[in-house]
Amino acid sequence: MRESFLHGRTALVTGSTSGIGLAIAKALAAAGARVAINGLGTDEQIAAAIAEVDAAGGARPDSVRHFGADLREHAEIEAMMSGLAEWSNGGIDILVNNAGIQHAVPLHEMPVHKWNDIIAVNLSSAFHTMRIAMPAMACRGYGRVINIASVHGLVASKDKAPYVASKFGVVGLSKVAALEYAALGNRDSGGVTVNCICPGWVETPLIEPQIEARMQGGSREDGVRALLAEKQPSLRMTLPDEIATLAVFLCRREAHNITGTAIPVDGGWTAQ
Repeated sequence: MRESFLHGRTALVTGSTSGIGLAIAKALAAAGARVAINGLGTDEQIAAAIAEVDAAGGARPDSVRHFGADLREHAEIEAMMSGLAEWSNGGIDILVNNAGIQHAVPLHEMPVHKWNDIIAVNLSSAFHTMRIAMPAMACRGYGRVINIASVHGLVASKDKAPYVASKFGVVGLSKVAALEYAALGNRDSGGVTVNCICPGWVETPLIEPQIEARMQGGSREDGVRALLAEKQPSLRMTLPDEIATLAVFLCRREAHNITGTAIPVDGGWTAQ
């Protein structure tokens, strides 16, 4: 039996046409929320994502919309948030900043435009969505901001200067916002909380080439274990649906005192 504890709530999930973001959008819809998705893709890919989220939510009328804002452009973010305020009758209740891009080369080889784009999408877009969305959350006494950071918001790796800088920045930004909004609302309303989820290796199609490169004639499982052995002691990847389950839990009223955290889901990576 489905528990629709988010009935009447509206969520925005950025970077949600695939991967972790799509899994979170589907989980929020299944919990009863209306969900706005945002992300890149062909018309067919976007239509497929909308259909998946709609199905997860039980195909309720006007329960899913796609907003195509380019998160590098603050004016487009502002237009998206304005449209969302109209759709949600005053502003969203749940904000999941999941969109992210990466370019891995040594610091001295990093193109300036790549630095600018990564900081814009991974960090500045979260600032813009939060600054616009959170005042309405404060007025209602309920709001959830869940920023999908990364294990690289807690520890660094070589060749990822803008990515690591952006993810450390998201963690710091989230802590500041959590402090500023911590006393708003109450136990009954659910309060306004801001948290980061910091995944390590997550099983998405994007990492398949890295797995294949380490198989060396063995099985896919051999490739996974070889890849994870470099960083993640559990030798198991996390599934997108598992990140989504954690995100939905953070939206519960009972999570009103979980705020300002950066929760690693990394198989022990950051415990070393």
